[in-house]
Amino acid sequence: MLSTGLPQGAVPKLERPGPLRDRVYEALLELITTRALRPGQHLVESELAGHLGVSRQPVREALQRLNTEGWVDLRPAQGAFVHEPTEEEADQLLTVRTLLEAEAARLAAANAGAAGITALEELCAEGERAVEADDVDAAVAMNARFHAKVMELAGNAVLAELAAQVDRRVRWYYTPVARQRGQQSWIEHRRLIAAISDRDQQRATELMREHTEHTRTSYHARQRT
Repeated sequence: MLSTGLPQGAVPKLERPGPLRDRVYEALLELITTRALRPGQHLVESELAGHLGVSRQPVREALQRLNTEGWVDLRPAQGAFVHEPTEEEADQLLTVRTLLEAEAARLAAANAGAAGITALEELCAEGERAVEADDVDAAVAMNARFHAKVMELAGNAVLAELAAQVDRRVRWYYTPVARQRGQQSWIEHRRLIAAISDRDQQRATELMREHTEHTRTSYHARQRT
């Protein structure tokens, strides 16, 4: 275990293209959204710089950007800490997600072809295998890919752009309840695929709304335990 609490192997390799500060930002954001860096955790510039193999300056710049975006809290005389989301913040974000995803499901039911349905089935099968193996990280990643595919099949670029803006925060909130949701989440995905395949727009909308609401209620139930 590293001194900042990062599991061995959790630190992503920095890709070479692009400004260093942007690569450090992406690396830190990935560590936060996957909860390798947990809410409330103290972020020490020198330690993060050492783990990432960079100087402190790009780390400082990345932390300032993450602070602006609400991922990190900079506290006077104390330093940087991973933001701890409030119940209200989570509720607002997950409510918006429900609206976006429900419309995406409706449009996917109207527009998806055989190839799209097959892609959803393959992603669902991978997600089910991840749950069976108790691989939470893989299950979270496959859940994100499944929902992104539904969004792609919707065929609405503006809707997809809006969804992309909340995608990482959705992953952040979903990760703590992924094991709790477990197989039930993928059963719900299977039902959604059936509705999309049947071109039943109303049913697809209802199922996606129920599915995303289950995640929202699971998150809040976890917060109370």
